[in-house]
Amino acid sequence: MKAFKFILLCVLLCSAWNVSYSQSNVITLESLLEEMVDRKSLAVYPEPYYTTRQFSSYDRNSTQPGDSTWFANWDRTQFIRSEVNNGRKEYVMLETDKPGAIVRFWMTFAGEGSGEGTLRFYFDNEKEVTIEGTAFEVLSGGQLVGAPLSTSVSKKSDYEIRGHNLYLPLPYANHCKITYESENVKAVGAKDDEGESVYYNINYREYEKGTKVETFSKDKLRELENLVDEVQHQLNKSGENKLKKLVLSTKDYSTTLSPGDSHTLSLEGSSAIRKFTANLKAKNATQALRSTVLDVSFDGKRTIWVPIGDFFGTGYQFRKSETWYSSITKDNKLSVYWVMPFKDKATVTFKNFGNQDVTLKGVVSLSDWNWNDQSMHFGASWHQYTDLYTGEQKNMEGGGDPFDINYTRLDGEGVYVGDALTLFNTAYDWWGEGDEKIYIDGEDFPSHFGTGTEDYYGYAWVRPEKFADHPFISQPDGSGNITPGFTINKRYRSLDAIPFKQELIVDMEMWHWTKTKIDYAPTTFFYLKPDSKTLVQPDVENAKEKVSLKRSDIIPPRIKNGRLEAEHMVIEDMDGGKMRFQYLYEPNISNDKQLWWHEAQVGDKLVISFIADEKERYNAQAQFVTAPNYGRVKILFNGKEIVESFDASSEEISTRQLELGSLDLNEGKNQFEIAFEGISPNADQAFFGWDYIDFEKQK
Repeated sequence: MKAFKFILLCVLLCSAWNVSYSQSNVITLESLLEEMVDRKSLAVYPEPYYTTRQFSSYDRNSTQPGDSTWFANWDRTQFIRSEVNNGRKEYVMLETDKPGAIVRFWMTFAGEGSGEGTLRFYFDNEKEVTIEGTAFEVLSGGQLVGAPLSTSVSKKSDYEIRGHNLYLPLPYANHCKITYESENVKAVGAKDDEGESVYYNINYREYEKGTKVETFSKDKLRELENLVDEVQHQLNKSGENKLKKLVLSTKDYSTTLSPGDSHTLSLEGSSAIRKFTANLKAKNATQALRSTVLDVSFDGKRTIWVPIGDFFGTGYQFRKSETWYSSITKDNKLSVYWVMPFKDKATVTFKNFGNQDVTLKGVVSLSDWNWNDQSMHFGASWHQYTDLYTGEQKNMEGGGDPFDINYTRLDGEGVYVGDALTLFNTAYDWWGEGDEKIYIDGEDFPSHFGTGTEDYYGYAWVRPEKFADHPFISQPDGSGNITPGFTINKRYRSLDAIPFKQELIVDMEMWHWTKTKIDYAPTTFFYLKPDSKTLVQPDVENAKEKVSLKRSDIIPPRIKNGRLEAEHMVIEDMDGGKMRFQYLYEPNISNDKQLWWHEAQVGDKLVISFIADEKERYNAQAQFVTAPNYGRVKILFNGKEIVESFDASSEEISTRQLELGSLDLNEGKNQFEIAFEGISPNADQAFFGWDYIDFEKQK
């Protein structure tokens, strides 16, 4: 049976390939499925031409760059309109009157009964519904297909708070309308958290006028059951199986790069790289992943300049994952499967911008390529926003100084095929409330306006849980999502790739909930016609930059101008309760933040530390935050009791200063130990807030 399915697949795929990309033929469900698993289709400028656009639940108050509402964040329960169909009140999410196809559909929800409303798909102005079911059933519950074309992530998260993703293409000849019916939808934006909060992103292709498209039907889906199964099988496996059908030549490389050295592979003839592997070893492999850069030119033009770790989708820490275009194995073997064609020559150069020896070895696998006017070069860009200030504390109306960050800008003709984001967060708050804004060919308003960074990357609700086995979306590490730490998010595109004729601008809002500094490094992937270019320049200085592995690498726990902010100290140990660096609006709070220890009990201890540049004796004065539910603590410094008992309770939120006396600071690490001695009568848990310590050197 499996052999029969394989033979049938080959016949169907070969047939589909002959008709898929010619304007005289019809775009069909099978041609789109074939295109999805044919990586080389991305390297050919699309014919018939299409534009990829998006409908979403973004906040409709965001209308004009520069306005106070440009970053408004009520990105939910926003629809085109409501209408009555057969006595039902339905909310219109998408409507388009050109030939096209739905190519990616993401949703998540909040509120009682959420996700249990009914999705309906109407094609070609028909009054009868073609697809109908609850959102969960249609998008991730397998009503149409199984995983990975219909799935939810992460499997480690509760089902209701996952991102629900449908990648099954749904073509239509001339019109499509998608609606949602739910009695739980109460108000636009669900601003009072009443009823159901509905978040959605729908990507769709809009083909050139005159393009013939065969409209999706469930009968056609059943007819193509074997093809769908084989496509699912391909997507669930690594790229290796696909390559076994190709005649490949290989070029091995092995080199050890001293600091400042480079090593170049030269590839001749009209060919295409089909697989590229690397094994990297260094004393500090983490730093080497960032400071060893891949610099690639095709036909005399540089199109790739990216640190190796970011290019392969693992950032600067090895994190296992498997996608349709990349693989990082448990033994740290790096592979990519992007098709990278060239007409005459390619040079692949490794450059060591670090201060240690780096050993690299791997294989470049190539196939023949018939270069023509539709062929494109593969490209990738990278840059890091180091110690990026995130603005002030945000509010849902867009206040707090969020801003747009540029991922990439591409000039000329090409196709955008994905991106990866590596960052280090320094706060106990979510960094990724920001929406993608993608401008195609000079648009004044982005045709892609999203609802949150995690929504863009396929998951939901800031969840840190790992998912690393979907073909197109991945979070190999989410440790830094809501606590200080490292995060990698990836989104690779297939049918949802974005062609452009003049330029493409990809921005992402920096909408961190709180005031802090982070490292933020986007990598973008694209194809370009030979006369086109990326405007992102090589970022040598940030490739050399020491990578951040802990919060103190970005926010030093040091005395500055005689003051140590308590929220800058390092959490060394905590045997009960929770910790965060809390933003406070009180006028007397230094730097607008406190170190806040909460939900603890009597006897719980917290150890925090800072670094002193020299051994010296200081007079110290602390400012603590007081509140009705704050408890009583004892404080030790470097093992010596300096505060026998401090009662932080008060009738209202305020501050109180306390002399800590004479403190002998060690050169290097110094520690405070705080222990709860009592709980406020107004609380059943212990709370404590520390604002700062002022130091005055004794004469």
